[in-house]
Amino acid sequence: MKVAIFGRNFDFEYAKYIQSFFENLYSLHSEVIIYDKFFHFLVNEANISLQSKQTFSDYSGLKGTSDMLFSIGGDGTILDALNVVRDSNIPVIGINTGKLGFLASVAIHETGQAIESIVNKQFTLDKRSLLKVESTSGKFNDFPFGLNEITVQKSDSTMITVQVEVDGEYLNSYWADGLIVSTPTGSTAYSLSVGGPVITPQSGNIIISPISPHNLTVRPLVLPDNCRLKLKVDSRAHNYIISLDHRSIKVDNDEEIFVSKADFSLNLIQLNNSSFYNTLRNKLMWGVDKRN
Repeated sequence: MKVAIFGRNFDFEYAKYIQSFFENLYSLHSEVIIYDKFFHFLVNEANISLQSKQTFSDYSGLKGTSDMLFSIGGDGTILDALNVVRDSNIPVIGINTGKLGFLASVAIHETGQAIESIVNKQFTLDKRSLLKVESTSGKFNDFPFGLNEITVQKSDSTMITVQVEVDGEYLNSYWADGLIVSTPTGSTAYSLSVGGPVITPQSGNIIISPISPHNLTVRPLVLPDNCRLKLKVDSRAHNYIISLDHRSIKVDNDEEIFVSKADFSLNLIQLNNSSFYNTLRNKLMWGVDKRN
């Protein structure tokens, strides 16, 4: 088994679990390649003993080397991992050392069971759609894709107006702090915090969710994911911020933004003992109130 490891720095209280994780991999004679910045943290700060010294630093160093990638961190770490996995189709599984963990669904103390399930092929591949952003300046040309959402938002204290067209037809001009265009995966992220709906991963939708709209009759809208959106922003500051997941840049008012579904997906490994509905119940604590 060829395994890639990507991760962020973690609290040292997790070090014993991470050490056990690597020992389980090595006991299966796995070929292990580790993201270089994470490798240095593991060895020099977390004092993890590693048999493998092979590292990679980017997409070109990872492609063709691995059967799967373990992401060690939270959901944000998987968003970072997307930038090295890209369109390689390498399946990704997340080990959660973060907080909520909708994507990084394997608990840190359950890595042994997760590896055993993978070896026994007790999993499925959950294809998660991505969004592609295009702009007149091409500022995101290096990797213009987002797994959770694409967001436009104000760059100062004043509200902005976001004019939206769907497949060439005018939809609305949103006067708000910003606008979130979300995938089903992102429906449990930023979009959820502004009142957007929870969408199942395979629903084939895009969600438009305004951020603090001035008109209270404006509500989130669910669209089919085969549509193409055009966004034109007007701001008194003459610029605004556009974000792909957590990567943000400032752009000028004369930019036109186009959003559509990407032509590739992220393959998330879904273990047979977990499901999206189970994750919803656990992470959102549905039914925790004893009155239920």
